[in-house]
Order: sequence, then structure tokens, then C-alpha cells
Amino acid sequence: MADKNQTAQNLISIESLINNHDIKLQTLSKELKSHQEMLNSLLENDNDYVAAAKEAAKSAKVKTIAKSKVLEHSEAKSVVEKIKDNQSQIKELKVALSDYLAQYVTLSGSNQIEGPDGVLRQIIYSAKLVKKFD
Repeated sequence: MADKNQTAQNLISIESLINNHDIKLQTLSKELKSHQEMLNSLLENDNDYVAAAKEAAKSAKVKTIAKSKVLEHSEAKSVVEKIKDNQSQIKELKVALSDYLAQYVTLSGSNQIEGPDGVLRQIIYSAKLVKKFD
């Protein structure tokens, strides 16, 4: 009974920590957005910055046009397609690896695994809160 009470108390404490951290994260995010807006306002009101930004935009446009011309060649299209294919495969492999690691932890009870190179690796998880939409 004491174990259940302790577990329940731990759960309540963890929930409180999660909620407090989530509120702090939201508050800091709002502050960050406000500060970014203030900085952008300062930059937009500086004539030297505005002139430099316009020049940079012109250069960026020239760069974009030059890049699109290069990407029109069949050789470039082939390389771009290979890049997209590799990115897709990497994404699929990461999802599968994550599932396999979760199964490994469940079955073995360990959060470590030795790789084929003999190096011991730790299995870690990254969790975040998202709003639930019904």
C-alpha cells in the first residue's frame, strides 16, 4: 500500500513539474516573440540596415536565378532526385530504428545496446507536449 501511495505521490509531483515547465516554456516563448518583434522594429527603422537588406535581397535573387538555371540541367535533376530519395530512406530508417529500440528496451529491460563496433550505446528518448485535437 505504501508503494502505491509513493507511486501516486511521485506521479502527482511529476505532473506538477510537467505543467509548471510547460507554463514557463509558453511564457518564455511569448517573451521571445515579443523581443524578436522589438528587434525587427529597431532594424526596420535603421536606414543603414534597410539599405543593406535591400542589397542582400538583390544578391539573393541573383543567386536564386543562377541556382535555378543550374538545377535545370539533367545531371543536377538526377542528383536532386538522389538526395530526396536518400532523405526519404533516412527518415524511414529512423522511424523503424526508434520502434526497434523501444521493443529492445521493453524486451531486454536495458537502455543500452552494444553496436557491431563494440561500442556501448545508450538508448534515449525525446518527448514533447503537443495539444490533443479531438
